[in-house]
Amino acid sequence: MVNIRQRSDTGKLFFDFRYQGNRCREYTDLNDTKTNRKKMAVVAKRMDKELQSGEFDYEKYFPNSNNLKSFSLNNGVVAGAVPSQMSQLAQRTPTFQVFAETWYSENEIAWRRTHQKTVADILRKHLMPAFGERVVGSITKAEIMAFRSTLAKVSGRKGNGLSPKRINAIMGVLRQILNEAADRFDFTTPFLNIKPLKVPKSHVEPFTLDEVQRIIETVRADYRAYYTVRFFTGLRTGEIDGLKWQYIDFDHRLILIRETVVNGQEDYTKNDGSQREIQMSQVVYDALREQAKVSKGISKYVFCNREGTHLDHNNVTKRVWYPLLRYLGLKERRPYQTRHTAATLWLAAGENPEWIARQMGHASTEMLFKVYSRYVPNLTRQDGSAFERLLKANFTHNPGEVTNHDN
Repeated sequence: MVNIRQRSDTGKLFFDFRYQGNRCREYTDLNDTKTNRKKMAVVAKRMDKELQSGEFDYEKYFPNSNNLKSFSLNNGVVAGAVPSQMSQLAQRTPTFQVFAETWYSENEIAWRRTHQKTVADILRKHLMPAFGERVVGSITKAEIMAFRSTLAKVSGRKGNGLSPKRINAIMGVLRQILNEAADRFDFTTPFLNIKPLKVPKSHVEPFTLDEVQRIIETVRADYRAYYTVRFFTGLRTGEIDGLKWQYIDFDHRLILIRETVVNGQEDYTKNDGSQREIQMSQVVYDALREQAKVSKGISKYVFCNREGTHLDHNNVTKRVWYPLLRYLGLKERRPYQTRHTAATLWLAAGENPEWIARQMGHASTEMLFKVYSRYVPNLTRQDGSAFERLLKANFTHNPGEVTNHDN
């Protein structure tokens, strides 16, 4: 990045930037005024662009510079001494692998366990094979762009190429590492002006209230309360599987979301905004009261298996959820659609979007309108009462007796 600085001895302005691994200072006779800084900023912006694209011509900007003796005039390549130049850079910065391992060890304490695993997988599978042995300060923007192109050809979990969301996640880790290295070792990060790929809009396939009632009436009795709570609270899979009795407040009719289960381990919620209190509708309250007769005092988890441990969502999905949808002749959808269903039912009932966003654990209504825009009515209420009336008028099921889950 080209900086504009003031000389301490004369007060004159000068350009301060890095070129081919060297720090360069080009002095002017301009006094430090707002107008002169503005003029220099225009030149600095143009220089930045050309430095990043590799089109920077040193002589064009500074034809009388003494630095020209160190550089050739052919496309800005170091004069006949690229190997020695790279040697100097190698002495100044470590390899990508060494620095990435340092960066990871310094930051992992601030990450959730699931994020630690995600970053470790990205490093092991993608970044180390591509850049591990490279000197971190020598990686160019062109190489980064070429690397991103290769990611689109990598086979994903379903046999297709990696999704834009996954590619952005990989590139995000690379960006953090290179930006941190550039800051520590005083070189210009090559990750400037690289925009993330556009991620397709989330596909929402919520169930209708009639379909929800059919599912809850038909599902195995030991999972009836589980799906009642899922459909009418919008809990994420990890949140309901990790839900403990200590977070159920029957007196105030609240479900406190404080923990989650991811990859079989208890962990912090997805983010700080996910820490929230969900109001129980009467249907949810009744379902949890029935579930308390089964698992409270036996397990710390609200929904548990015979051993009293939390549910395995993959097992539940394969053994209970998909067979049930097939039996009812409903389109197979991921269990996460129960969360989308809760949001769309609240919207259909006319609840206030801000109240819904709080129930869902969203920091604002932006995500709500982005994902569920076609379900937002014109008139809204504020407090959950409209949804309560909708359930009373259309949802007649009584949770009834439940038993321990058999995982």
